[in-house]
Amino acid sequence: MNDKSSNAMWGGRFAAGPDAIMEAINASIGFDKRLAAQDIQGSRAHAAMLAAQGILTDKDAEAIREGLLTVLSEIEAGTFEFSTALEDIHMNVEARLKELIGEPAGRLHTARSRNDQVALDFRMWVRDQCDAAMEGLRALMQALLAQAEAGADWVMPGFTHLQTAQPVTWGHHMMAYVEMFGRDLSRFRDARVRMNESPLGAAALAGTSFPIDRHMTAETLKFDRPSANSLDAVADRDFALEFLAASSICAMHLSRFAEELVIWSSAQFRFVALSDRFSTGSSIMPQKKNPDAAELIRAKIGRILGTMVALFTVMKGLPLTYSKDMQEDKEQVFDAADNLMLALAAMEGMVRDMTANRANLEAAASSGFSTATDLADWLVRELDLPFREAHHVTGALVALAETKGCDLPDLSLEEMQGVHEAITDGVYDVLGVHNSVASRVSYGGTAPDEVRKQVARWKELLG
Repeated sequence: MNDKSSNAMWGGRFAAGPDAIMEAINASIGFDKRLAAQDIQGSRAHAAMLAAQGILTDKDAEAIREGLLTVLSEIEAGTFEFSTALEDIHMNVEARLKELIGEPAGRLHTARSRNDQVALDFRMWVRDQCDAAMEGLRALMQALLAQAEAGADWVMPGFTHLQTAQPVTWGHHMMAYVEMFGRDLSRFRDARVRMNESPLGAAALAGTSFPIDRHMTAETLKFDRPSANSLDAVADRDFALEFLAASSICAMHLSRFAEELVIWSSAQFRFVALSDRFSTGSSIMPQKKNPDAAELIRAKIGRILGTMVALFTVMKGLPLTYSKDMQEDKEQVFDAADNLMLALAAMEGMVRDMTANRANLEAAASSGFSTATDLADWLVRELDLPFREAHHVTGALVALAETKGCDLPDLSLEEMQGVHEAITDGVYDVLGVHNSVASRVSYGGTAPDEVRKQVARWKELLG
């Protein structure tokens, strides 16, 4: 195939031929410019260390420091001109630095490689995102705590298989998500601890012969320590994978709650009303109020989980140390972080704004024989029946109530005694939904006082 036909296959965008294609596939500045602040912060720490070690003169170090601050201000002001020809954020910053201060700019890269530089920048960016995710989770958990405290004694149906199972409290249901998001919080916190080692000074892969002080740069950049193996330092992307794994689990929890909000806000349930701020109308059906924010949050797990699978796939076959494949890491993490933070903020807003319909919740809790388990427990406790026999008696009473078209509390004592003669009128004390939830006083149970204890515990934990 001749060059002309090859160019035709590449298409109009790459009409210039192989050079244009190589520049397009090789350049990362289109996305890694998001690392600008971390790149400049790392370079300033590196220059200060080089000066402290006598590798760089104080005069050159000061010129580099001032020049980097100028570059940062230009980037923040939006006046910096990024060049695809310069490939990445590192070369773009260094080229502009040279324009500003001249020859000293070329000394900044002493005892450093783009391999440890990008590992540093990306690690710092992900560390910042862990902090942001933790703040977002704390805000969401505070909103859930407010809902739980307000509705600590409001009864609602608890479900298994989306079928009414036993009465629970609204506060208890809200606190279930506090526990889930609390685990997410701990995952981001744990991941942050593990990633807080500085790769700077690993250079290309083998370290450097210059007398650098890696502990100094690690401390300056708020790392706990420098990484202990230069090969691993430049090859590792576990920190990004852990962030994506924690993000995926968190997004799954958000999706589960979003699904419940979609169901609860429907005309068939009417458990909650979502605010207009997080709902939309229909273009054709004027009665509709759609929970679009919840539905979009529900969809985010697909996108975020996809980024994790993508990065695992990129990394799984790479020999040590650096390969250009690893350039494909950042877009995945950037996308996941953006969507996670958006989902957390939207969910917090929905939770703060939503109004639970206490009457509808209680009416639903009182239907579907939700106190059947309480009846079985009463038969064991008061009549000393084996649980399996109590279960059989309760089933017979449920069948009787179904036949009569009523709920268990509506059966007369005579009708109950027709199933088991030893039943007394004391049974009615446990058949009401409020009595049922009040009796669940085991640690972590749904009793209002237990819910309030958990609210207080989490308030203290969150500060």
